[in-house]
Amino acid sequence: MRFDLTDLRLFLHVVEAESITHGAERAGLALASASERIRGMELDGGVPLLERLPRGVRPTPAGLAVAHHARTVLAQLEQMRGELGQYARGLRGHVRLLSVTAAVAAFLPEALSGFLAAHPSVDIDLEERTSRETVDAVAGGLADLGIVADTTELADLETRPLRPDRLVLVVAEGHPLAAREAVALRDVLDEPFVGLSHGRSLQAYLAGHAARAGRPFKLRVRLGGLDAVCRMAARGVGIAIVPEAAAFRSGEAAGIRIVPLADPWASRRLVLAARSFSALPAHARQLVDHLLAEGGATG
Repeated sequence: MRFDLTDLRLFLHVVEAESITHGAERAGLALASASERIRGMELDGGVPLLERLPRGVRPTPAGLAVAHHARTVLAQLEQMRGELGQYARGLRGHVRLLSVTAAVAAFLPEALSGFLAAHPSVDIDLEERTSRETVDAVAGGLADLGIVADTTELADLETRPLRPDRLVLVVAEGHPLAAREAVALRDVLDEPFVGLSHGRSLQAYLAGHAARAGRPFKLRVRLGGLDAVCRMAARGVGIAIVPEAAAFRSGEAAGIRIVPLADPWASRRLVLAARSFSALPAHARQLVDHLLAEGGATG
C-alpha cells in the first residue's frame, strides 16, 4: 500500500466531515483530486474504505481501521515535529483545538494571540463545537485539545480545570426582570429571546435545557456573536442568556442589566481535555501550560 501523509490527512477529514466534498475543503484539495486519492487508497488496499450514502459517506469497518492507524501515524509525526522544533528553526507545529462558545467569547482570542506571538513556529486550528462533539473528537484523535464544560461525560479523557463558566440572563435596563435577584429558566421561557446562530455550542446547550423544561425558546433573532446578542438585548428586542464574562464585557457599553440564573446547570466549570497530556507534542504541551495560566488569571 502506498498511502502518503496527504492521503491519511484527507481520509481523516472525510471521515470527520462525513463528506468527501467537505473533507476535501478541509484538506485544501480540489474535489476531483480528493476523490481520486480516496479511490486510489481503496484500490491499493483492495477493499472499500467508505460507504457512499445519498447524503455523504461513512467509513466501512476497513475504513475505521485505516482511520485509527492514520490518527496514530499523524499524532506521532506531530509529536516528532514538535520535539524537533525545540532544536531546529523552520519546523512548524500545529495544534487542533476545539472549544465551546463560552471560552471562545471569554478569553481564548486574547490567550491564543499571546501564545502565537511568543511561538511564531506554531499554528493553531481553533473550531467552536459543542462539548459532546469536542469530547468525541478528542477521544477519537481528531483534535489535540478540547475545552468543554465539566457537566459533560468525559469518557477516559484527561482533564485540567480551566475557569468558572457562569451563565446569566441579560435584559434591557427598563425590563421588568431587571430588578430580580435571580430567575430560573422555566420562569422566563414565555419571554422573547435573542440567541446565537444555528450550530453555536452555547445555543445548543441552552436549547437542550429549554426542551427539558418543556418549552422551546421564542427566538426573535439569531446573531453571530455574544456582543451583538447583548447589544440587541439592551435595545429591548428580547432577553438573552450569555456567559457572565461576556455580559460584563458588554454591560456598561450596551446598557444591559445582568440577572443571575438560579438553575444549577448555569454554574459550570470549563476544563481542558486531552487523551493524554504527557503524550502531546512539545508545542501542544506549551499551549496547555499557557491556557491553564491564562484561564486561572481570568477566572
